[in-house]
Formats: sequence, structure tokens, C-alpha cells
Amino acid sequence: MTINFWGVRGSVPTPISPQQVQSKIMAAIQRAKPSDLENAETRAKFVASLPSWIFGTAGGNTACVELVNNDTHIILDGGTGLRAMGKARKCPDKYHVFLSHFHWDHIQGFPFFDHAYNPNCRFEFYTHFDHAEDYFWDQVREPYSPPSVGKTLARNIGFNRIYVDEEFELDGIKVNSHKMRHPGDAFAFSFEYDGKKFVYATDVELKTTDYQNSTDGEGVFRNADVIVIDSQYTVEEVYRKENWGHSSFCYAIDFAVYWGIKKVYLFHHEPAYDDKKLNSILEAARWYAQYINHSDIEVYLAKESQEIVL
Repeated sequence: MTINFWGVRGSVPTPISPQQVQSKIMAAIQRAKPSDLENAETRAKFVASLPSWIFGTAGGNTACVELVNNDTHIILDGGTGLRAMGKARKCPDKYHVFLSHFHWDHIQGFPFFDHAYNPNCRFEFYTHFDHAEDYFWDQVREPYSPPSVGKTLARNIGFNRIYVDEEFELDGIKVNSHKMRHPGDAFAFSFEYDGKKFVYATDVELKTTDYQNSTDGEGVFRNADVIVIDSQYTVEEVYRKENWGHSSFCYAIDFAVYWGIKKVYLFHHEPAYDDKKLNSILEAARWYAQYINHSDIEVYLAKESQEIVL
């Protein structure tokens, strides 16, 4: 299985601002020595040595993750990252689209997804919502979209109702799902193939009951190789924003420890955080894993264009 990140932000798209660009330039200049600027080779070496939060960016598109296994193409949520995916990928014969829920930041990319207008491309949607088809077509109706969108969007679309904690098979991949704590509900998905398990668990407000003597979600989370999980807030924000439906990095680490998960990708980043802040959260999460004597867990920050191979 290969997993690619196309959108990693939560709530709203967050383009990098002019002030953030200026801050990155200033931070780079402050690190430069005269010897770093002598020629093209030293300059390239200096740039490559910069911290990732200066040299790159986590990205500003909302949630969209791609999973490819052999000839099976899976889309996990259709935020604005879906537009970038459509520009970078050739259209396969079929997409399997799993939607965690229908909040706007998880579906707003479809009207801008090039392949959605290709009549030769089949889409199979999988959701836990009874009225998923109505919800999907509502977003491309007037006045929310121009008339041309609803008329030209590919009609080769099927909707499949799935149920929590009921495993099924998709082209040899074992798929399971679990209901998460989020306003209006959201659902995590696990994908297991050839002894490897990947979990996508965005938009969840974790509580200690989720990782203390719990068997709820055993088939989805236990011993996963990789989990992509909501960690939008700091610990302080979690207490201020109770019932907003999101988690902090330390709860995500505790959750992974309890379920025996090997690698954690912090996801659904707060739109108010710049790359420097996100990097500090990553460092804090790694420190926390060591503090609780679980430095064996690998912790990463989900970034656009990043690839995971299982």
C-alpha cells in the first residue's frame, strides 16, 4: 500500500501568508554565514540544511489522503487537496471514495477535481450516512455552485452504505470502520492488506476512555502499522474548546500507545498555526512519547506531497 497526503489542514483552507513567507526568509538569513553564500554549490547545501519548517511547508489544503494498492485507488475525504491530486494524477478506471463525514472541509474539493468530470471514470462512495447521495449533490446545486458544475459532473457514481465495526473486503483489502467522537459524527477507517494495516482517523475528540481498558474499536485500531490522526489542538486548547470535536497531540500519542500502533502522523492541522508552530508541536509530541517511555513510537507531521509505503 502507498499513502499520499494531498490535504492536511483542518476546518478551512489556509494559504501561506506574505508575513509567513517573510518570516521564513528572515529565519534563513539569520542562519546564513558568508561561507554559505560563496557559490551555487554552497548556497544549495545551505538551503538543504535548513529546518523543514523554513525550507518547506506542511501545506494549506483541507483533508484529502490517497491510498493505492496494486490497481485499487482509494480517496479518503475530498477536501481542497483533491484538486491538487487531480492535477497530478492520471484518471484510473475507478475511484473508491471513503468519506469520514460531510463537514465542508472534507467535501469541498469535488467540484474542482478534474477527474470528476471524466465520463470514463467510475466513482464508488462509501459512507455511514443514510442520505449521503443527497448531501453530495447538494454542494454542486445552485446557488452553492454554478449551474454548469451540477450538469457536467460525471454521473457514473455509486453510493454504498457501510456500518461501523463490520469488516468487508475491497479488492483483497480488509476494510473496517469505527464511529468517532465528533459533532455530527465522523468515522475512522482501517485498511489491511498482506499483513499491513493503515488507519485514517481524522476529526475525533479523544477522551481517556478511548485508551484506558477499552475494547471499543479493537478490530480497527489494534496493532496498526500507521495511523493518521486528528491532533489539531494543543493541550491548553483542548480544555478551552471542549466538544469542538478535535484532539491534542498528547492524546493522539496515548491512543496509539494503547492500541499498539507503530507510527503516528499528526493530521488536521489548526488553520491558525504556521509551519514553525506545527514543528514545535511535532517536537513536543516526540518529547511526550519519550516522557511516557514509548520512544519506540515514531511520530511525524503530515505534510502535503508526503508519501508512506507499507
